[in-house]
Amino acid sequence: MLKLFNSLGKKIEPFQSVDEKVVTIFTCGPSIYQRAHIGNFRTFLFEDVLVRYLEYSGYSVRRGMNFTDVEDKAIKEAEKREMTVNKLTEENIKDFMVEMDPLRMKIPDYLPKASEAVEEAVEIIERLIDLKMAYRYRENIYFDPTKFPGFGKIYGLDMSKWPAKKRRFHKDTYPGIQWNLGDFILWHGCGKRDKLCWDSRIGRGRPSWNIQDPSMVSKHFKGTLSIYAGGYDNLFRHHDYTRAILEAIRPYPMARFWLHCHHLQVNGQKMSKSKGNIYYTDTLLEQGYDMSEIRFFLIYGHYREKLDYSDQNIRSAAEKLRKFRKMVAKIEGRADQQADLHGSIAQRIKDTFAEKMDNDLDIRGAFDGLYGVLSEIAIEELKPTEALGMMKTLRKIDGVLRVIS
Repeated sequence: MLKLFNSLGKKIEPFQSVDEKVVTIFTCGPSIYQRAHIGNFRTFLFEDVLVRYLEYSGYSVRRGMNFTDVEDKAIKEAEKREMTVNKLTEENIKDFMVEMDPLRMKIPDYLPKASEAVEEAVEIIERLIDLKMAYRYRENIYFDPTKFPGFGKIYGLDMSKWPAKKRRFHKDTYPGIQWNLGDFILWHGCGKRDKLCWDSRIGRGRPSWNIQDPSMVSKHFKGTLSIYAGGYDNLFRHHDYTRAILEAIRPYPMARFWLHCHHLQVNGQKMSKSKGNIYYTDTLLEQGYDMSEIRFFLIYGHYREKLDYSDQNIRSAAEKLRKFRKMVAKIEGRADQQADLHGSIAQRIKDTFAEKMDNDLDIRGAFDGLYGVLSEIAIEELKPTEALGMMKTLRKIDGVLRVIS
């Protein structure tokens, strides 16, 4: 049975889909004010493996992933580059989609943009105001977290330490990993100079970042999601904000499982523009790695642990994958394509893979287990039927990992 670490409760739990056959998943997509770097892709690739393994395990999966095309950062970047926000974000969406293909990522069923769910955001805000969980202050609208029972539960926030003095945070996002202990913005009221604005029943303005996910989820999914996933940064502020907003207006939980993928570091340091250590897939391609090797490096590690990029680490991962592929090629060379027999070695491969993957998606452990099994086998002595059975199993497993062939 698949077991996953649920951030909501901070423990590993047996996975149970809300629907027995269909797993509904929503994942936080890229903030498309800039191009996605390999740190961003680490999270998206973890989510890709998650979806593929659920399908491998017999589930059907219905997934949504959003594009954040309405936010402070996009407005600032567009002004800097002297272009419209729409042109900036559309270019970055196009680039992201182009990179998804060679990285062998599945296209989600829904790819909503925040700009396409403004009406849903307005409806949610109206209900929150009626419930007195949200209020107007000057031109903006804010959410009061103290009005929502259980606020901060995903992160594990101690609400007894919440300051008594009223504070409001008016930006979409704030730098660093810390909590803003105060009311957060839902709606940016527009002034005369503001360009990215909508006329609505609650006034002229734009939805904040934190109302956008609830608006897009409610547009495409009814009922409790089986899984909500994103990067580690989302554990601070964002996902607890998202949960509070949607559960405040719904009589059921937003999601059963909340999963978070940890950071990719560069030589032990956080990836950032100020450090000049942001890497893109282009950088690694120029170093001689192909996209499947880049994919392998980014998934080869436990998703809840930091992954460190260095020349040595990616070279070591790529060399391991190449050796594994050579062993697979030798097995394929011995396979009798007319036979139809799996055999005991194929079953061992299957069991080794499932044992580790069922343990909170231990991709590194699963791959190392496969590598160990193949290394112990005298490939030259394999019977053609045994080789065929192994290849059938390995191809099915590669439907999850997408790195073998």
